[in-house]
Amino acid sequence: MGELSQASHSTEGELQRGLSNRHIQLIAIGGAIGTGLFMGSGRTISVAGPSILFVYAIIGFMIFLVLRAMGELLLSNLNYKSFGDFATDILGPTGGFFVGWSYWLAWVVVGVADTIAITNYVHFWWPDLPSWIPAIVLILALLTLNLPSVKNFGEIEFWFAMIKIVAIIVLIIVGLSMVFMGFTAPNGNKAQIANIWNDGGLFPFGVHGFLAGFQIALFAFFGAELIGTTAAETKDPRKTLPRAINSVPVRIILFYVLTLAVILMVTPWRAIPSDQSPFVEMFALAGLGVAGSIVNFVVLTSAMSSANSGVFSTSRMLYGLAEEGTAPRVFSKLSKTGVPRNALYLTAVLMLSGIVLLYSGDDAMTAFELVATVTALLAMFVWSMILVCYFIYRSKRPEVHAASEYKMPGGRVSAAIALLFFIAMVVVLGQDPETLKALMVLPIWFVLLTIGWFIVRKSPARIAGYKRFKEDLKKEVTF
Repeated sequence: MGELSQASHSTEGELQRGLSNRHIQLIAIGGAIGTGLFMGSGRTISVAGPSILFVYAIIGFMIFLVLRAMGELLLSNLNYKSFGDFATDILGPTGGFFVGWSYWLAWVVVGVADTIAITNYVHFWWPDLPSWIPAIVLILALLTLNLPSVKNFGEIEFWFAMIKIVAIIVLIIVGLSMVFMGFTAPNGNKAQIANIWNDGGLFPFGVHGFLAGFQIALFAFFGAELIGTTAAETKDPRKTLPRAINSVPVRIILFYVLTLAVILMVTPWRAIPSDQSPFVEMFALAGLGVAGSIVNFVVLTSAMSSANSGVFSTSRMLYGLAEEGTAPRVFSKLSKTGVPRNALYLTAVLMLSGIVLLYSGDDAMTAFELVATVTALLAMFVWSMILVCYFIYRSKRPEVHAASEYKMPGGRVSAAIALLFFIAMVVVLGQDPETLKALMVLPIWFVLLTIGWFIVRKSPARIAGYKRFKEDLKKEVTF
């Protein structure tokens, strides 16, 4: 759908290749460590117990397969500026329309979730502060930081990711030290490795609890594919994209499995509140109040990082949809520095709906779970479409696959395993009354998209945009 295509005909500017290798590497890490891990893991632990470690490991493996498929497809034609481009090219304009708008909505919903999470973190210090204040401050800050240039976004995300990396490494070191020293918290809980399995085993709630853990955990991994939307603004995608994707397994082991294992060693899983971040609670329950505040600051910056990524993704996605003629033309305008500012403004306005949810009568975690489930469903749709594109690509372009220097490991077999997994996850989400609500609402979105497609599909702007997109795919790429 050409969502990140160079806007040579734009009246104000073009998307700029301002993201260097260090930016892409840290953006990839930032996408892998989000609000779902820091805030949502408490809820996941409460329903799955220690089996959360297997939940995150399994999902992480499946996401890695999706990213490898995405990587091979993106590098099969360097004129692809994002996975939305190859969706349009391989599935046709209808498929690109559905993928693009669904990914846009998913990030809008993530922005709402991050707004909710940030107000919850701020209440750790100022419990009586009206929820609308931190939400407004967040949105204004993100606009101020993103309007100047894409390089500015890269720098912001670089330092946000650095904070998360350092904090997690420190948490692991401190947690393991507490375990080895046999630290005993004021409430009598002793830090020990056996805490992982000595209270009901690894699967205290059986298969049902284990499967229930996938709900929030799936949301935690949304954003891992973010590097697939930065290709148009990456200096050398041939080198940077494979490096970023290949490091995903290490990140999952370090940032998810090992980190949560340490938390479960220090704090017995039943003692971790489901409505709070276990990262903060690990230190708070241990009596280290100051450290708890520091970790709360870290998870706050993590949520801001996720919101920052959401602002970037939705604005670029909407820009591309407008370029193709399937969104209002006003969103295709770029500033002199190549930033789609009108699309940024719309994202900021939509994020304000998080305030409405917070004042709807539900607590922060209830609201967070609602938007997390919607995001997980939209994410699985997008991930599945990437895999479907891979299957079609393998069938229709065997010579391109044969010449690829970055082939997906396992090929069609791996893609089939991942696709079947996502189908199974939809079935699992349908078994829970709460997640079933979100699952039943989702068809409404696709009905609206279908109506939207029939409205725009024959418009001169869309036809011209698709023709321009196909011509762009044939151009010689230089860096």
